[in-house]
Amino acid sequence: MKLIQVLGTGCAKCAKVKENAEAATREAGVEALIEKVEDINVITGMGAMITPALAVDGEVKIVGKVPTVEEIKQLLQ
Repeated sequence: MKLIQVLGTGCAKCAKVKENAEAATREAGVEALIEKVEDINVITGMGAMITPALAVDGEVKIVGKVPTVEEIKQLLQ
């Protein structure tokens, strides 16, 4: 099972990243736990200085933009 973390303080872009991550896992048929991380200390501790950001299995993959469903699906392979 993959761990997908949406890093952000609760803005609309962060909500869209979570929505896209949910769609990507559904379309790819990948089992994943999708969690929202809003604690700025945790976010910066993971190395993300700009939000929204997306981490897969604890590794920050995308920073400062809303990835498309297709971009997220590629990260899940």
